[in-house]
Amino acid sequence: MAATVVAVNWEQLVQGVELPFHPDLKVPALVEVRLPVPQPQPITDVEATAHADVVERLAGHVTPGMTVAVGGGSRGLTDRVALMRGAISGLRALGAEPFVVPAMGSHGGAKAQGQRAMLESLGMTEEALGAEIRATMETVEVARTAAGMPLYLDLHAAGADRIFPVNRIKPHTCFKGPIESGVTKMAVVGFGKQPGAAQIHACGPQEMRNRILDGIAALRASGRLLGGLCSIESASGEVVRVRALTADEVGGPAEIELTDFSRALVPALPFPQVDVLIIDKGGKDISGTTLDPNVTGRFWVHGLADLAEPDVSTIVLLDITAVSAGNALGIGFADFIPVSLAQQIDWQKTYVNCFTAGIAGVRRSRMPMVLPTDDDCVKAALSMCGRAFDQPKRVVRIESTLHMTRCWVSDALLHELPAGAEIVS
Repeated sequence: MAATVVAVNWEQLVQGVELPFHPDLKVPALVEVRLPVPQPQPITDVEATAHADVVERLAGHVTPGMTVAVGGGSRGLTDRVALMRGAISGLRALGAEPFVVPAMGSHGGAKAQGQRAMLESLGMTEEALGAEIRATMETVEVARTAAGMPLYLDLHAAGADRIFPVNRIKPHTCFKGPIESGVTKMAVVGFGKQPGAAQIHACGPQEMRNRILDGIAALRASGRLLGGLCSIESASGEVVRVRALTADEVGGPAEIELTDFSRALVPALPFPQVDVLIIDKGGKDISGTTLDPNVTGRFWVHGLADLAEPDVSTIVLLDITAVSAGNALGIGFADFIPVSLAQQIDWQKTYVNCFTAGIAGVRRSRMPMVLPTDDDCVKAALSMCGRAFDQPKRVVRIESTLHMTRCWVSDALLHELPAGAEIVS
C-alpha cells in the first residue's frame, strides 16, 4: 500500500524562531576570483558536427527504414537541442526513422507526462527537435547479464529496432569507474525507467560500477544498441568534443578515453579547506544530485570515500532551478537552506528519486536546517563552521557546481588562490 507524502509549511514552522547569533558575528566581504580552468577549443557548430559524425561513424550500421529510439535526458547539457537535432538528422540521412524517448530513469516523478514535461522545459519539444516524442513508464525486459540481472527498456524503445542514447560524458556522483556518466549509463539506466534505474542504484558504488559494465555488454549482445552520441563540456560550459560511437564502442575503450578526458574538465573547489561554502543554485539540470559532489567533495554514500580536498565544513544552498520541478534529491548535501527553497521541494518526486537511488539516496535525502532567510543561513553557517566568531572564516561562494569558472572568496582565502587565478577588480 503506497504511503502519502505530506507537504510541510516550513514558513509557519520557523515563524517566531529566534536565532542566537553572536552580536559580534560579521559576514565577511567577498572578492570575485576568476579561476584557472582548462579551456579546450570549443565546437562552433554543434548540430552540424553531430550530424556529420553520426553519418560518418554509423554508416554501414543503419539499414533503410530502421526505427531508432533516440534518448533525451534530464540534464542541462549545453546545446542539448543542437545535439539531438544533429543526431536525428544524421540518422535520417542514413535512412533511419528516429523518434525521441525520455531516457531519464525515475526523473519527472516517475511519470510519463512528467518526463515529457522535463524534456520540454529543457527546450526539447517535438517542434524544436523535428521528431516525435513518445513517453511511457512501461518497460520490457530485453536481455539478462551473465549474472542474471535483467535489462529493461521503455516500451517504445523496446519496440524500435535500435536505441541511440545522446548524453554528456562527465564524472558520476555515485560511483567511480572506467566509465561513469555518459551513453553507457543512459542506455542501461535511463532507458530502463524506474525499474532499470532502481536495480542499478540499489547496490553500493562498487557493484553499481560492475552492473553498468555488465549491463551494457548484455545490451550490446542483444543487438538492440545502435550506438550513441557523446558530448563533453569545458568548465565554462562550452561543448569541446562531440563523438558518435558505434555499438561496439559504447562501454569500450573509446568511451573510456572520453571519460578520462572529461575528468580533467570538472575541477573541484581549489581550496584544501573551506569553512563555509555558499551555493546560489542547485538542480537536476546541474547535477543528478542537485549539487555535484565531484566539486564539493561530499559524496555521502556508504562505500564511497569523500574527497580529501576540498574539506568543506558547512554548505549553504540558496535556491533550486525551475527545471528541477521540486525534485531535490541531494538536498542533504546542504547544511542550511532558506524557507524559500524548502517550500519549492516536491517530496513525492524527491522521494521517488531517492528510493530509486538506493544507498545513494539515504544521506542525500536528509533535510538540512531550514531558516527564514538567505542571510540567516549564511550567519548560521558562519556560527557553526567550527571557528570562533572572532576568527577569520574561509568562505567561498559559487553560482552552482556546474561550469565553475569563477567564485567569490573571503580575505582569509586570498593567500591560497591557485596559480593562474585572477582577482576581478
